[in-house]
Amino acid sequence: MTRDEIMRIIEEKNIHFFRLQFVDILGHMKNVAIPRSQIEKALDGKLMFDGSSIDGFVRINESDMYLKPDYETFVILPWRNKQGIAAARIICDIYKSDGTPFKGCPRVNLKRVLAEAKKMGFTMNVGTECEFFLFEKDEEGVPTTITQDVAGYFSTDPDDKANDCRREIIETLEAMGYEIEASHHEVAEGQHEINFKYADAITCADNTITFKWVVKTIAAKYNLHATFMPKPIFGINGSGMHTNQSLFNLDGTNAFYDEKGKLELSDVAYKYIAGILKNARGFAAVTNPLVNSYKRLVPGYEAPVYAAWSAANRSALVRIPAARGLSTRTEVRCPDPSTNPYLALAMMLNSGLDGIKNDLPVPDSVDEDIFEMTAKQMDDAGIIVLPGSLREAIEELKANPIAKETLGAHIFEKYIEMKEAEWDDYRCAVTEWELDTYLGVY
Repeated sequence: MTRDEIMRIIEEKNIHFFRLQFVDILGHMKNVAIPRSQIEKALDGKLMFDGSSIDGFVRINESDMYLKPDYETFVILPWRNKQGIAAARIICDIYKSDGTPFKGCPRVNLKRVLAEAKKMGFTMNVGTECEFFLFEKDEEGVPTTITQDVAGYFSTDPDDKANDCRREIIETLEAMGYEIEASHHEVAEGQHEINFKYADAITCADNTITFKWVVKTIAAKYNLHATFMPKPIFGINGSGMHTNQSLFNLDGTNAFYDEKGKLELSDVAYKYIAGILKNARGFAAVTNPLVNSYKRLVPGYEAPVYAAWSAANRSALVRIPAARGLSTRTEVRCPDPSTNPYLALAMMLNSGLDGIKNDLPVPDSVDEDIFEMTAKQMDDAGIIVLPGSLREAIEELKANPIAKETLGAHIFEKYIEMKEAEWDDYRCAVTEWELDTYLGVY
């Protein structure tokens, strides 16, 4: 996609409104909406905004920042066509007023990490599987945790009452250029999953952010609230974001595949797995960034709690799907959909590369149900437990030798500052559980 091609489409499709999108450090989508008269200025990267108004970006005395658009992310918004007048969006990198990339931009940071991987001879392909819930809203439009269905895993009509909403989400995504591979009802009532084709790491992160936006937008048309909160209801499965990832050599071959290797996996794949397992506790605060994330990471609900790997075991942190050849990949199962995908992919990539750089030995695979193992059996197998709270995860992130290098000093420091404030708010709050447990007793 070139600037001229975008301008041609703008004329042909009568696009009058344009959204320049980016994400903040916590992964929230932000945008500046501009009229037709400003589009050429925007495409030239000359549109300025106040960076000091975005949490974690810059101080007020250095606030002027530019939005540099990535032409490949230009897309028309199917739901915004009104009386023949259309709207479009484009995703941007953040640049400083001196023309240099802003190190606090998560997308810029992921590009930097990918450039380092390329020096080692690798590119990264990723596919995310974002689960989400569809809940009803009350009479005032406030989200509830009431579902519209009583369906279960892979259920079909008529039990799945949110089917029409999910279908329109898919139709919208396809109109925007997504290649949808599958969609289905998930295990919990009201829970859904839509899978789209893998892509390079930057495109995957862009797609994941866009996917969440589209899901929420279309759900609102049905008076439903779509949430990517990891564990909205106690006692049932939470929502994960299983992340399928592989390294490719610069000649286009899959670096994880070796037809003569054990399980047809290469030494690179095993070292990558070793790096993921070694750093799992140290990247959890990024892949599982909320207080609520650690309500999902508990035994018994399919979410991985233990740092182990297997070719079949879904209770392990890293699973190796059966496909081989170009589709050979690792599936890291701990991330949840509240994560900032640009930061999560950077942390997982550098964790895997840490294993390759340092020639880390991979532990034996664990093919039995880890939830059924005793503490001694897990200890003997060298299985490490993931953090049990955001507080613990923050401390592990601080202590992780590759975290600051991966996130960059700006994001690393601002991210920890914001997460510590979040934990402190939670620590000081009086919850319904405390009132239910203590008020009538003490």
